[in-house]
Amino acid sequence: MRLSELQNKRIINVHDGSYIGEIIDVNINTSGHIESLVVEKSKFLISRFTTKDEILIKWNNIEKIGEDVILTSI
Repeated sequence: MRLSELQNKRIINVHDGSYIGEIIDVNINTSGHIESLVVEKSKFLISRFTTKDEILIKWNNIEKIGEDVILTSI
């Protein structure tokens, strides 16, 4: 699977079905493996009290990669 294919998928929380956001970048370790996904928060998750609008989702928290969505247990 290519990064461009991953970027087209929505990130969903497997516990409550909420929409988390979309992939804007990935972190890759020195061996070339994906360590985490950098996800732009959904506008619904952005708090007035924080300026951080990105979430890091560790690769081992990915439960399932489907055709349209990525399920995660963050």
